[in-house]
Amino acid sequence: MHSILVIEDERANLLFMGKVLSSAGFDVRLASDGESGIASFREKRPNLVLCDINMPGMDGYSVLESLKSDGSINNIPFIFVTSIDGREEQRRGMCEGADDYLTKPFTAEELVKTVVSRLCRIEMHSLQPETPNFQDEIVTLSQKVTIREREILQLVGQGLTTKEIAVRLDIHRNTVDVHRASLMRKLGAPNAAKLARWAFIAEQIPTAN
Repeated sequence: MHSILVIEDERANLLFMGKVLSSAGFDVRLASDGESGIASFREKRPNLVLCDINMPGMDGYSVLESLKSDGSINNIPFIFVTSIDGREEQRRGMCEGADDYLTKPFTAEELVKTVVSRLCRIEMHSLQPETPNFQDEIVTLSQKVTIREREILQLVGQGLTTKEIAVRLDIHRNTVDVHRASLMRKLGAPNAAKLARWAFIAEQIPTAN
């Protein structure tokens, strides 16, 4: 199970993100300020960090700088959360080393999409196509997953939401939900992150038979 560290001083936002990500199947740890966030990170390294920028005391930039100072943030996605939607703010964040931005207000679906998309990129680099386990998974996909399900699975891997998948494939949102539930059952994927990992494996199989 992927672990997510959320650092956010606004209690309502902190609890909202924690609830959404926990419901999506992630192991979530919450910190209400930069100092406690850093302490939590160093106690147990997470798979991804979501950090608000504008916090009293130690802001998000300072949190990232502190984690970068000893290299502990290397290879761990760091996503800034901010209510400021400006190019200068985003440019500064990216220059500081952030991997992505999430601008408030955002929906539960947008939050999960952002997290899953970023984790998928890490998973993609760690996959080894030549290993027996990978080949076994390809066989599982070939035997159990329909062409339509494979299309949906690949779009999940691209980070598209249910609504976006429905528009892309010109089908009803309920139909997408049915296919997603079927995929999770067939592949033993209990959450969005695990399902997205299968999406990268599915890309190894031609869509047309």
